[in-house]
Amino acid sequence: MKLIKTDIKNKVLQSMMNILDRERKNIIAANQKDLDAFDKSDRAMYDRLVVNEAKVDGMIQAVREVMEQDDPVGQEISQRKLENGLHIINKTAPFGTIMIIYESRPDVTIEAAVLAFKANNKILLKGGKEAVHSNEILVQCWHEALKENGLGEEWIQFMKMNRTETQEFLRNPTQKLDLIVPRGGERLIAFVKEHARCAVLVSGRGNNFLYVSTQADWEKAKEVILNAKTDKISGCNALDKVLMDVNQPDYEQHLKDLNQMLKEHEVEVLVDDTVKKTLSDEKSIPDEDTWYEEFLAMKICIGAADGLNDAIDKINQYSGGHSTTIMTTDDNEAAEFMEQIDSAAVYRNASTRFTDGGQMGVGAELAISTDKLHHRGPLGLKQLVTNKYYVYGDGQIRK
Repeated sequence: MKLIKTDIKNKVLQSMMNILDRERKNIIAANQKDLDAFDKSDRAMYDRLVVNEAKVDGMIQAVREVMEQDDPVGQEISQRKLENGLHIINKTAPFGTIMIIYESRPDVTIEAAVLAFKANNKILLKGGKEAVHSNEILVQCWHEALKENGLGEEWIQFMKMNRTETQEFLRNPTQKLDLIVPRGGERLIAFVKEHARCAVLVSGRGNNFLYVSTQADWEKAKEVILNAKTDKISGCNALDKVLMDVNQPDYEQHLKDLNQMLKEHEVEVLVDDTVKKTLSDEKSIPDEDTWYEEFLAMKICIGAADGLNDAIDKINQYSGGHSTTIMTTDDNEAAEFMEQIDSAAVYRNASTRFTDGGQMGVGAELAISTDKLHHRGPLGLKQLVTNKYYVYGDGQIRK
């Protein structure tokens, strides 16, 4: 793959910011066509679909943040000289071609492309049909920015395919693919993993847990739970499950307080058998599968845990490996929990909603990875490169 000089990349991004600002009314108008055709009963998906003035400002800011970051390509990772005289340097290098398959969110068309492009990757954008008008105009903006700076449209391509055509492309791609990133629900991820013939990096699955220990500050716990659950239900970092330690002081009163607060904010509450003894009017969790489910809705499960180890075991069994919080004032308990929980991000006394590239200082993100290779958590600019060895010799042969 041809390497583009950093100044050319940044000129493209400067052009893109200018074009997005100029075309904001047309972008919002195109998005309105998508909104008019969408079933608003799916609140989480609808929220993701909306593009307004603030969203356009966010797109421009995302491009600016990436433009201002150092070029991640060609950075030295390590170097050494061997006894045989070989000089070995390990440097960062582009992946090649990245395909991202995503649902609803038109801002992914900006954030994914800007990161991939700055990291010198080509990107294939396969957005959902519900955002087709929004995505088409945003890709047109990209193509104008590329053309202004002497680059071809092949760097950022819009894949307008139906499900059958996408399946065939995954199985028999018509161009080289190095990585596929599905951003969406369980069905989308399963579909891509079933049919893809190259590496797939799983992103976007939440099912996040919060454990309230015996050492929790209860008022802070309530505030964190409310924020994590209701701030943005469409986010993969939203809270789905709360485990209340049965040994905490005022356990039953705390359950009632929590339930009342959630009800006041129109959150549907499901409870396990133990919690049902206190919250007898609430619906029971229907089956074990519910513990594995990511809701993306105003719904939450409240379950019981008998101590720290019980909470850790339950979370590691059921969670999506995205984000997990412990509410505790005890340093040792927090350290044990955070070390033992198998999630991309573990929190002490803070909302899971902070698992986000911008909030974590990464800037724009391609996705939140719950895989363990090659990176876990927000995939920012520095994570969209692989590595390459440069070996310098003077006629050495292996004996």
